[in-house]
Amino acid sequence: MMTNNIAVIGCGYWGKNLVRNFAELGALHTICDTDTAKLENYKSLYPKVNTEIDYRKVIADQEIQGIVIATPAASHYPAAKEALLSGKDVFVEKPLALEVEQGEELVELAEKSNRVLLVGHLLEYHPAIVKLKELVDKGELGKINYIYSNRLNLGKFRTEENILWSFAPHDISIVLLLLGEMPQEISAHGGYYLHQDIADVTLTTLGFKNGIRAHIFVSWLHPYKEQKLVVVGDKKMALFDDTNPEDKLFLYSHEIEWVDRKPVPHQKQPEIIEVPPDEPLKLECQDFIESIKNRRMPRVDGCKGLQVLKVLSYCQRSLEEKGRVIPLNRGENSFFVHETSIVEEPCQIGDGTKIWQFSHIMPDVIIGKGCVIGQNVFIGTGVKIGNNVKIENNVSVFEGVTLQDDVFCGPSCVFTNVINPRSQISRKHEFKPTLVKKGATLGANATIICGNTIGRYAFVGAAAVVTRDIPDYAMAYGNPAQHQGWVCECGIKLNFSTGDTAKCPSCGRIYQCKGEGHIGEV
Repeated sequence: MMTNNIAVIGCGYWGKNLVRNFAELGALHTICDTDTAKLENYKSLYPKVNTEIDYRKVIADQEIQGIVIATPAASHYPAAKEALLSGKDVFVEKPLALEVEQGEELVELAEKSNRVLLVGHLLEYHPAIVKLKELVDKGELGKINYIYSNRLNLGKFRTEENILWSFAPHDISIVLLLLGEMPQEISAHGGYYLHQDIADVTLTTLGFKNGIRAHIFVSWLHPYKEQKLVVVGDKKMALFDDTNPEDKLFLYSHEIEWVDRKPVPHQKQPEIIEVPPDEPLKLECQDFIESIKNRRMPRVDGCKGLQVLKVLSYCQRSLEEKGRVIPLNRGENSFFVHETSIVEEPCQIGDGTKIWQFSHIMPDVIIGKGCVIGQNVFIGTGVKIGNNVKIENNVSVFEGVTLQDDVFCGPSCVFTNVINPRSQISRKHEFKPTLVKKGATLGANATIICGNTIGRYAFVGAAAVVTRDIPDYAMAYGNPAQHQGWVCECGIKLNFSTGDTAKCPSCGRIYQCKGEGHIGEV
């Protein structure tokens, strides 16, 4: 395999450092950037290296094996995906992507195609961090109590991302590395001073099992530069000071003595821990080269990058919800419940679901991912709700009702579960089930009498009273609701006036009459 088989896409603020290191390592094949003036300058510095303005041509070049992506964060996912699909090994700067689903797709794609995927969390290559990890793993610090990290500077101000996404990935990656686990809860608070929508300062708290806490303070609106990480154990404490020009890692053997039942500290001079002077970025670039040559996993692979991305996404969610503490079920799932709402246990609620004001969720309810439960909604015992269901304000979903994926319940629509209720007679044993199938819409103030089924993608009009089953794709309205026509999966009315088939004028899907009052997609 050729040694000069690496291309760097993006040679700006950080990319220029990658260009330099891969050139010094004799592995640089092509430099790609849309700025032709920069390319001309690089051509004079590295006359044997190719230059290109179109990254797609770089990805298509058969001589190039490794693609390094140092472009703005929003372009990381599409560029990395295209490179992986083209059979290239990929080094993508942090963050891996901007959405967790995008990161998961890249990791899965790299695994299926047996491609190298390295994510540029540089500090995991820093010799001082490598040594600190060794000290923690050997128990030199004892039981870890908390970790505190500062990453502060004046500028560089960004408009495409906030300080959390710009600075905090470094610190999150170190915390996850040192503790070897995902947090159980996350909260983030921010300050917005230069731009009303972009946080300039954030303070993040990560809660781990056994009571361990990590605090991450980042700011680009600070009078001086500071990059410090403190790890406090019950035996010793460690300091990583990346702004110190000489020594980077210090170990403190302070002792705490209990006198008259009060803790008394005894401070000692720090021990300087010697670490190799190697440049972290060069080590990272070497790891990428060796991973390609030997077909092995890099030190910071896609899975590690995905973990950081997940933590970032939860931090961003907490930031948007004014610092709400977000619990992570097994390090993965989280959902939002407004403080005025009640959720009784046991209850299963999927990732990303939001339950708004004054709602009440009874025990044994199952709610899927990405649902929105509006204001003043009641969901009865044992109700099952699929993914991406929208229930608008003032809806009661009583026991016996099942809502499949993508169902929409308009404001104040009504479900029943008994056909002949009497206040003085208990008829819980007579509840009749109601099933609303995937994608169906129930209009505002519609009433669904129990014991009936609403078909897939059916459309029940506002104020309709449903007293019998509604077929798939059927439009029904009135009191009692009558079949009034057919609708496409996208919600547009279909026209069968010219024959047995109809084409949706919006999305182009084609449907055919199946006889006996039913249609199906062709």
